[in-house]
Amino acid sequence: MRGYRYLLLGMMALGFTGSSMAQEIDAVPKDKRKIAKVKPVEIDTLEMDMEGGELMEEMESKEELSDDPMVILKGQTSYDLKDHARAAAYDSLWMKELYQSASLFDTIYEDIRSMEVDSTYYLSVHTDSLKARLKALNQKTPFNISYNPSLENVINMFLTRRRGLMERMLKVSQFYFPMFEQELDNQDVPLELKYLAIVESALNPKARSRVGATGLWQFMYPTGKMFDLNVSSYVDERSDPIKSTQAASLYLKKLYGVFEDWDLVLAAYNSGPGNVNKAIRRSGGYKNYWNIRRNLPRETAGYVPAFLATMYIFEYAEEHGFTRNPVERPYFETDTIHVKSTITFDQISDLVNVSVEELELLNPSYKLKIIPYVKGKNYALRLPVDAMGKFVTNEEAIYAFVQNELKAKEKPLPQIVQAEDQIRYRVKSGDFLGKIAARYGVRVSQIKTWNGLRSNNLRIGQRLTIYPKTNGAVVNNSGKASSPAGYKVHTVRNGDSLWTISKKYPGISIDNLRKWNGISGNNIKPGTKLKLCDCSS
Repeated sequence: MRGYRYLLLGMMALGFTGSSMAQEIDAVPKDKRKIAKVKPVEIDTLEMDMEGGELMEEMESKEELSDDPMVILKGQTSYDLKDHARAAAYDSLWMKELYQSASLFDTIYEDIRSMEVDSTYYLSVHTDSLKARLKALNQKTPFNISYNPSLENVINMFLTRRRGLMERMLKVSQFYFPMFEQELDNQDVPLELKYLAIVESALNPKARSRVGATGLWQFMYPTGKMFDLNVSSYVDERSDPIKSTQAASLYLKKLYGVFEDWDLVLAAYNSGPGNVNKAIRRSGGYKNYWNIRRNLPRETAGYVPAFLATMYIFEYAEEHGFTRNPVERPYFETDTIHVKSTITFDQISDLVNVSVEELELLNPSYKLKIIPYVKGKNYALRLPVDAMGKFVTNEEAIYAFVQNELKAKEKPLPQIVQAEDQIRYRVKSGDFLGKIAARYGVRVSQIKTWNGLRSNNLRIGQRLTIYPKTNGAVVNNSGKASSPAGYKVHTVRNGDSLWTISKKYPGISIDNLRKWNGISGNNIKPGTKLKLCDCSS
């Protein structure tokens, strides 16, 4: 029976599921099933014959199993179940590619922000050949692709100055594109929109722009909120690859319902529908992107050409000397499970032997390397399939161990603060992270995590997202939160708006004012007294 139990655990670790396994489990006496579920075991060897696919086993217990799962977990930091050797090698290669590509967001972000689309770059493709290829590309896509000197300049720039970036995108895209295409197809929008994520984030789910746009699809907080992307001090679902791609597909579909032109949809995605409408008016009513381009914000003027240039390079990669090396496994074999208790990446790493770096890669929406448990919400942990087998098999023991460890910690985990309680702080002369952290009762490390800061350096005028421990309260020298004089009530004057009032009182947001005063819109009347704290005065 013990040998059978080892075989069952090994199969689960390798992701074997199905009716045959269910039948085998039914054959195990009920009084033994619980032990098999919660008792981790140490396995000497577990190999897969690469040619025949036969499961080879040579297993022997090194010690008697304890009746108490905590005894087993207490003395060890990982389970020694073995992974499929070739699969592990593929995963390792993918990890390397994705890590090396993470820094490319800054490059593409700056390129598009400052792109001079009318500058002439080194000629990398003959103009006549480019015209013929663009014409062929135009016939098979719903975008308006036609030759113009500006587009030629951007293509040449990407093929010369940014050739290395494009080469890496050709490889990393194999990790994300299958999922993008599935979600875009679900909403019946053009699959070519997958290239938009390259222009937006260089395929980095943790990418964060200077203005706070976040994730593969660079959602600003209000837009993400429209599509149910939850943001709190622990979680930012704008960085969740699947949820953000679903939201992006819905948003692009909604924009097409307004403009009925995919080029204008791209412009609106980047600068907002309002700026596109203004550009149409200022151009005299033109609705072709190239006719209204000069009336759009500078960044958007280079945005659509960058998208079209990326599409062109992917479609004609071989003609420009790029080597497509198909990856044998275009995505990790992973699975998800909803957590039943707050758990940290460090704990998961120790218990199922997956590095914290890999956990961050597979679970990019968790900002503090902690997966919270909140009643009524489903927060999922994504793991490689072999590690998922270990987690599920030992789930009861793992949660018991985690709870005991959390209770023993001297320092409790930070409380969840919803995005509605966040503030946007503008850095002033003389500010530094320690000073700002003390003001709002948070840690420097939290401010850096919330804002994707890699150093302690700040710029005057830079805006920081902060989740203060108390709404609108300032922390005094004793470390206790207090409401300073004048913070209780504001009397609305002519010309006041919720926005101008929120700017007068550091630490108070528009959402705070609405919540504390029962306001649903933006209208406020002169003479109205607004509460400036979560108080009863």
